[in-house]
Amino acid sequence: MFNPILEASLLAWFIAQLLKILITAIQDKKFDFVKFWSSGGMPSSHSSTVCALATACAYVYGHVSPYFAISAILAVVVMYDAAGVRRAVGEQAKVLNFINATSVEDGEPGIMQKALKELIGHTPLQVVFGALLGILMGIFYPMLCGIPSFYAA
Repeated sequence: MFNPILEASLLAWFIAQLLKILITAIQDKKFDFVKFWSSGGMPSSHSSTVCALATACAYVYGHVSPYFAISAILAVVVMYDAAGVRRAVGEQAKVLNFINATSVEDGEPGIMQKALKELIGHTPLQVVFGALLGILMGIFYPMLCGIPSFYAA
């Protein structure tokens, strides 16, 4: 089944995840394919996915359509969550991991069996770059598929 809006969204997610591997490889001088399935990092795949969805809806159905309205609100909520709530959770995990490691060093048993994941959310810059990737995919993927723009009619 051909669905250019869904395909643009999934492709934006896929490209964002590949970029995480490449950026990590450049920074750390090694490929870490686990990054493909991880959250957090540059660019935000959450942002790229929902922005591709909203942009493709606007491209195909117009910015006054209910499809765009729903997907745009979803995009705002997801990006706010990625840069706000989930980022705060990651910062709290750093503090808890530090407290746990410090207590173990002092001879007390740590309260946690394993460290909490610290890279959960995104910086605002990671969200912006993910959003830009998604917007580009939401415009160009339907165009490359030969889908006429709502605005061309």
